[in-house]
Amino acid sequence: MRTIITYLIFSFVLLFNGIKAKAQTTNEGIIAVMPGEAFSTVSDFENKGSGDLINDGELFLYKNFNNDGLTTFTKGESSGITHFVGNTGYQNITGSIPIEWYNVEFKNTQTQTAFYLSNEATVHNQVSFNNGIIDTDTYNGKFVFNENAHHVNTSDLSFVRGKVVKKGVLNFEFPTGHSNFYRPSFHGNSNTHHHFISSYFKENSDTLYSHSQKEEDIVTINENEFWVVEKETGDENIVLSLSIDSDTTPALFFENNPDLKMVIVRWDKVAKKWINEGGEVSDPELSNDKTTLITTQVKGYGIFTMALITKLNDIPDAEDLIIYNGISPNGDGINDTFLIKGINQYPDNTVEIYNRWGVKVFETHSYNETDNVFRGYSNGRATVNRDSGLPEGTYYYILKYNNGKKSLHKAGYLYLTGR
Repeated sequence: MRTIITYLIFSFVLLFNGIKAKAQTTNEGIIAVMPGEAFSTVSDFENKGSGDLINDGELFLYKNFNNDGLTTFTKGESSGITHFVGNTGYQNITGSIPIEWYNVEFKNTQTQTAFYLSNEATVHNQVSFNNGIIDTDTYNGKFVFNENAHHVNTSDLSFVRGKVVKKGVLNFEFPTGHSNFYRPSFHGNSNTHHHFISSYFKENSDTLYSHSQKEEDIVTINENEFWVVEKETGDENIVLSLSIDSDTTPALFFENNPDLKMVIVRWDKVAKKWINEGGEVSDPELSNDKTTLITTQVKGYGIFTMALITKLNDIPDAEDLIIYNGISPNGDGINDTFLIKGINQYPDNTVEIYNRWGVKVFETHSYNETDNVFRGYSNGRATVNRDSGLPEGTYYYILKYNNGKKSLHKAGYLYLTGR
């Protein structure tokens, strides 16, 4: 049986007559906001341990929200949205019991941190980052995107400062940033049971992880920023992309020095030094993507940033392969497939292709120049409809092959256009 304490029923009546309650709102029973209905409170909202808050409509919270009970929605039926709206200061999102939202909107005029999240909050559908930075770092909160969740409107004005967790295998851009700079990372997942955590810091990692402790080929390490990528569950080697931005990334990294190459580096906790994970830099002008990325398949987790290394000469064993990284599968007979000229000589090979979010969309063995080729369609898991083809954009390929003497590896970007 559903019960709502008396003054909360009274709050509904006030709302329907255009008046919002001004006293602190405390729920010790059940509040059910039905589809098409709305509930609003301009005071702090306290959902007690005995309280159930079920939002399938619209819930407007103008002050702090504390959850020690059940905050959720009707699974499989809800289109409910929770609005956090503020213009007189920051809002705390606290409590001892995790929160579940179907949709949530953040809209607070604070120019710095607008929301402090110390609880765990999971969104199942959409987050609208309209205004205000959500801080999960200060009080060890956690912002979780469930398998089908996504976000919109993320910018320098609104993102998550601290930990973001992603469940599931769908395309995802981690909405991370720091100090009024939105700096996402991208990394995919091949297993719905694997969960990864990402956060970004506009700080010099040298204070915690000495830049003098590094592999010999590393010349200089980014002193302005770093990312933390951790696994909550899972052990796969992810394909990681970090965003490059002239507002935060040092100017040295944008210079066209023929003797240096930009890569991703990781602090290795066992070796206690920075190691070169490799990497390729995308050219957003060759596709519809606006963000410049550096991408590689990493061998571990932890602290990541960019570095410049001494550029090595091309491997002589690979000179007989020519990789054409532009594909326009429109049926005109020109660049309809991803052509690796010379690969027929090395049938002991594998080709993997990932989208810009690090999700594998294609994999095959014994790639050749005729029939076993990538035509812009996916054979991966949890991707777009295979019959409709992959969308235009930037993709990342990994080629591994054996030349009869040793195993070789090449990686780079592939630009899919002209559908």
